[in-house]
Amino acid sequence: MAASQTSLLNLNLQRFFRGEGPQPAPHTTHRRNVYILPTRIGLIFGLLLLVMLIGAINYANSMGFLFTFLLGSISMVAILHTYQNLLRLEIHSGTVPAVFSGELTQLPVILDNPGRSNRLALEVRLAGEELPLLFDAGVGQTVVHLDLPTMKRGRHPLPRFVLASRFPLGLFRAWTHVHLNQTYLVYPAPATSSSLPLPSFHTLAGHGDQGRGADDFAGLRTYHHGDSPRHIHWKALARQQGMLTKQFGGDRSEELWLDWQQVPGEEIEMRLSILVRWIIEAEREDLAYGLRLPATEIKPSRGPAHRHQCLEALALF
Repeated sequence: MAASQTSLLNLNLQRFFRGEGPQPAPHTTHRRNVYILPTRIGLIFGLLLLVMLIGAINYANSMGFLFTFLLGSISMVAILHTYQNLLRLEIHSGTVPAVFSGELTQLPVILDNPGRSNRLALEVRLAGEELPLLFDAGVGQTVVHLDLPTMKRGRHPLPRFVLASRFPLGLFRAWTHVHLNQTYLVYPAPATSSSLPLPSFHTLAGHGDQGRGADDFAGLRTYHHGDSPRHIHWKALARQQGMLTKQFGGDRSEELWLDWQQVPGEEIEMRLSILVRWIIEAEREDLAYGLRLPATEIKPSRGPAHRHQCLEALALF
């Protein structure tokens, strides 16, 4: 019996300080996950009321009683407003953009307010941080972005963050722990400098390029999303002829294989960083490139989707 009471106490304390752990979105605030305590100013205010009450009793001062009870009543009403400012909200997260390790990304916090009144002076911060982001949430949906530092490649769970309010008087602070069961991706940090593999690592694709080679100019076609800015016919755009893309012919096009076995060094993280740098340089030069890892092979291509596929494979290696 005593053991069960101890475990229940530990569970309640964990909910108070850290929440209930990862939960599926959305996080809906209700009376069981919103907590409230006096702030430092609230404690000083309560001590002041106690001193005023003692003075009114000591001197039998009716005006002192009136003023003390009036301020006490206002503080009781403030508790209700502070608590209700967080109730019946739905909180979820948007997609966190993938960045390289060591860079700052953005955690989109989406707050749905189904009520008829605005939620004023809300605070949101990552767990462990001191300075919150202050904002007002109108009726409907509000989106704010938290800076999220990245230190290690891979797929990581979203960190816990805290939504709080001191509205209206700052005497009390209500808060809720938000820990969504979602993940975000971090690419390996690129090497500071590393040239692309030697020409001997290039291969020639003999299947034809259907007008997507890199040799002689073959004509124009309508612009498609993902086409390289280098191939856009800017003069035609200036003449208001629309967005056109230059096509280059040639029966065979050069393909670049980025192979794990060809990366210098023995340290895994350094070899991954070099591969990331090669991908960045290949994209910059608009080359069709493929990626070979010990258990993965991604066929040569180009464009943002292919770049993300290759970088994701390196992040999860």
